Formats: sequence, structure tokens, C-alpha cells
Amino acid sequence: MRQLLLSACLTFAAAAAAAGAVPSDSEIHRLIEQRVQTIAGPEGGMGIVVGVLDDKGPRVIAYGDTGGPDRRPLTGDTVFEIGSVTKVFTALLLVDMVRTRDFKLTDPVARYLPKGTKVPERNGRSITLVDLATHTSALPFMPDNLTAVYEGNASSYSKVDLYKFIAAQTLTRDIGSEWEYSNLDYWLLGEAIATRGRADFEQQLQKRVVAPLGLQSTAITMSPQMQARAATGHDAVVQPAAPLASWPVFNLMPAAGGMLSTANDLLRFLSVSMGYEDSKLAPSMAKLLQTRRPVGKNQQALGWLIIGEGEDAIVMHDGGTLGFSSSVAWSPQRRTGVVVLMNQTGNVGDIARHLLQPSLPLEQVTRARHTEITLDASALDAYVGRYDLQDEGVTTITRDGALLAIELPASWGLPKLKLHAESQRDFFATELPLRATFEVDARGRVTGMLVHPPRGQRAIPASRL
Repeated sequence: MRQLLLSACLTFAAAAAAAGAVPSDSEIHRLIEQRVQTIAGPEGGMGIVVGVLDDKGPRVIAYGDTGGPDRRPLTGDTVFEIGSVTKVFTALLLVDMVRTRDFKLTDPVARYLPKGTKVPERNGRSITLVDLATHTSALPFMPDNLTAVYEGNASSYSKVDLYKFIAAQTLTRDIGSEWEYSNLDYWLLGEAIATRGRADFEQQLQKRVVAPLGLQSTAITMSPQMQARAATGHDAVVQPAAPLASWPVFNLMPAAGGMLSTANDLLRFLSVSMGYEDSKLAPSMAKLLQTRRPVGKNQQALGWLIIGEGEDAIVMHDGGTLGFSSSVAWSPQRRTGVVVLMNQTGNVGDIARHLLQPSLPLEQVTRARHTEITLDASALDAYVGRYDLQDEGVTTITRDGALLAIELPASWGLPKLKLHAESQRDFFATELPLRATFEVDARGRVTGMLVHPPRGQRAIPASRL
């Protein structure tokens, strides 16, 4: 039944594309209903909101509920964590400060950091603000000394630790030469903005971006009014998740992923970006797309990522936290935009891009709920060891009481995660949709494993060392 429903959605979307329009409200509703039912099953507890903007104006389609005890229906005014979509707002704030001559994009970031801060250089070149805003600083995605998500609390990792990590880096490639997505880049941008603006990042963002755009439900710290409309986030197995601000390290990076917003506010943001509404920030929004650096066949602008070319070009950014997923995408040629928000960790970027361009496929998602079983210590100990994850680096499996724990390569930027057994050889994490399946030979010896990454990429083999 679900496969028939999905096929129908794809057919409707293709027909709409042929007519040059996003699918109808009822067609979108069927698509997101199928996604939510696949993930959560009949138990429900989460949902998806889609906002669409074109020359006919904005519209919002929702399916599912806020989670939590009251299970209120989702609406265009429901508040979600938007994760890395925050980076577009941070880049806009940066560009507007360039407009007012607080910054030059070519300024070294070290100029605006606390006295004595060491920022690595390479071949006599310093990391500049534009290098950070385009993810070409040569800094890693995240620090590699993260506390396990299940150990300690948000105070166990400090800003001092982040600065020490930056100071200790040796850059392995020339600055500006290669793209590598980095939360650290945008953390440093936030630090520079706070120093130059003589107020913390949140205050600068509110004063110079959020308030001028008239966004009533967009912030880093929720007001009581926003709290009353907030969705409950859910982890990879559809259990309530703690707010991102309560997790170590992530709570220190509001400029990289700390904002909350609604579909209605994000549609208003798109309305100015796409030229449907005027704002004093419109020139700065346009400048976000004028600086570009290559990302394979795509391009990294300031904040935004641009995929495709010509009429098929899509300007977009996805976001994800430990309880929410988000995507904002728009077509400059068609002047059509889409916002997708979900109160469960995972991916909704495929929905946004598919609605704009149906030739881009939807992901094949699976049920998120798992049934955990208990394995004895000897069964768990058989999997303990080091594994060479193909083309990624070494992954370490340890035993943590009655569970396993996985420490992934530093380049993944993830803390240590606990693995729960679903069968003798199949394990899953709860914080993120990550799974591991161990492989054994004919004599029962563990020879390797397959790691299924959080964002639905192909499984990656790992041989035991």
C-alpha cells in the first residue's frame, strides 16, 4: 500500500513539473504522510511541515503532530530547531556588516578574535572571513576531542577547549583551495561577529537580521510565546530528544546551527531572498550569491549551496540536529521556494529538492523504530576492536556496560555513540540514524562490519584490524 502511495506521489510531482509548478497541496500532503508513516509507523508522534512560495504567494501543508503529551497538530507557526540552516542567517549577518564597513570579506579572522588566539596559517596565508563563509579554511568539520553524547552535560566542554583545538591544528592543504564543510568555520565567524559588534552573536543576529525582516518566531533563545508553540524533537528511534543547546560543544556554536524558526518565518525569509518582498536587507541577501567557490560540479556561495546550472539551479541549505531536520531551497529562475521541517533527526532535503525538481529522487526511508534485545558480555566482547572503515579511517568498537560504543573517524565530527543490539549482529544508535552490522566468517570469527551513515548514504565496509 505504501509503495503504491509513493508511486502516486511521484506521478503527481512529475505531472506538476511538466506544468512548471510545485505539486498541489493535496499531493504534497500525501507525500509527507507517506514519509511520516514509514518512519514512525501507526504510533505517530512526529510529523513534517512543508511551506511553498511562488508567484501565487505562500502556502503551508502539514502532517503529524508536535510530539510530547498533548500531540498538537503541526502548523506553519510550530517552532523547530533548524540546525545548519542557521549558517545562511550567519552569512547574511556577515555580509550586512561588510555593507556597513565593519568587515571586509578578505580580513583575517584572527584580527577579530580574543587577544592571544592562535589561528593556523599555511604558506604565509591567513584564514579570512570569506574562507570561513565558504567552507574553504582547511579546518576540520568538528573538533576530534568530543565528549561522548551520553557522558556529562553541556558544561563539560568549553570555549577554551575549542580555541585550544583550533590553535593545535596543522593545515594539510592550502587555505581557499578545497571545500570541506565545517561547523568550526561558522563558529569562528560567530566569534568574529560578536567581537566586532561588541555584543554577543545572538544580540547581533536579532538586531541586524531577525528584527528588520519582521521574523516573530526566529531566535536562538526561545521566548515564552515560542516555547508554547515548540515541537518536541525526536531521535533516530522516534523517542523524545533533548534540545540541541543542552549537548556539549553544540551549545557553543549558535552561529553554526543554534537557531529555531517556523515555516512561516522561513517563507518570509525566502520571500525577500526571491524578490517578492522588499527589505533593507535585500541587497545583502543578493550579495550572498555573488561570491562562489567550487564544490565538485556545484558551488558554495556565502551560506547557500548552489546545485545544478541554469534553469535547473537550486539554492539550498539543509539542517539537522539530534531531534530535528530542516531544508530551505529555492529556484532563482522559477522564483519558487520550499521549506521542509521535521521534528525527528534524519533528512528532509530530498523532499525539498524533489518538490522543486522531480527528477531529483526521494530517499528510500525505512521504519525508524527498533526493538532492542540484550546480548551477554561474551557476545558483545567478540565485536570489540579496531576496524578500518574504507576510505574514511579507523573506527573503534568498545564495550560500555551492557552495550557497545562506536568511535568513528575524527573527520566525521561525531561524538562516541552507544550501539544497541537489534539482533545478534545488527546494532543501532538512538541519537542519530546510524547502524552497524557485523560480519563473521564460517568459523564464527568477526572479520568486519558494515556502517550505515546517518544521512542515508551507502553502507561503508570496514575490515577488522
